[in-house]
Amino acid sequence: MPGWLEVVIRSVSIIIILFAFFKGFIRKPIGECSSFEFGLVAGMTIIGAIGAFNLQIPIAFVLTALVVWGLFTIGLSILVEKSASFRTFMYGRGVPLIKDGKILEDNMTKQHVTSDELLRRLRSKDVFQTADVEFAVLESNGELNVLLKSDKQPLNPSALQMKVAPTKEPETVIKDGEIMDEPLATRGLNRIWLETELAKIDASVENVFLAQVDNDGQLTVDLFDDQLTVPEPVELALLAAGLKKVQADFSLYALDTDNQRSKERYEWCEKEVTELINLLKPYTS
Repeated sequence: MPGWLEVVIRSVSIIIILFAFFKGFIRKPIGECSSFEFGLVAGMTIIGAIGAFNLQIPIAFVLTALVVWGLFTIGLSILVEKSASFRTFMYGRGVPLIKDGKILEDNMTKQHVTSDELLRRLRSKDVFQTADVEFAVLESNGELNVLLKSDKQPLNPSALQMKVAPTKEPETVIKDGEIMDEPLATRGLNRIWLETELAKIDASVENVFLAQVDNDGQLTVDLFDDQLTVPEPVELALLAAGLKKVQADFSLYALDTDNQRSKERYEWCEKEVTELINLLKPYTS
């Protein structure tokens, strides 16, 4: 067999084995792997690279080494998953660097974290004053997680006791000018609806780079031609404006009529529309 052909066969075989192991058992970013796990991955890669072109090493030896390293990696991942103590041994525990608003200098020294590095990591979390931090922990993967003091945390609807509409992930219904039927069906929609919505903004499917349908059934579109402007969805805004007009009309009718029975009906209708507006406010605001 020609040498170049043997190299090709070796390379393809090794790549398939490495792909199978890495695809099946490495489910996290390489930055979150422990140094030992990273060493195992690097070792398998080096064995495969050397075995691919070093024809003096029998291919059976190379494949055996890869399988042994792979099985060891699999066994290690299973042990980490099943045993909490071994998981702690492998990855360690998070170390507090700030607690009760105070910087723990001893922990910083043990983790070899300087004050400059602490400030840099805080800035990466959009925190520019250590006085704003209630608790900060250095995770085993090197990431710094921060809990702000209660008066420094950003406002959210829950803190303001506001009702907001539930959100779900948008469905991508057009990619690279091609309609995706399955996401459309997930939203209970079809191609006719999609083409009708595109016609409203004078866009064709072929000119759409990406289109998504949100939880409210509104279509947002990005075109291949960035010079063209796409109008924002206005259906919910128009609905809110229409309901407010109806509310105002009923209020006006109630004031204008002298018939007590009609006045009561108009006031009842106004009340019902007001409740409907309040019910839809999380969706239309």
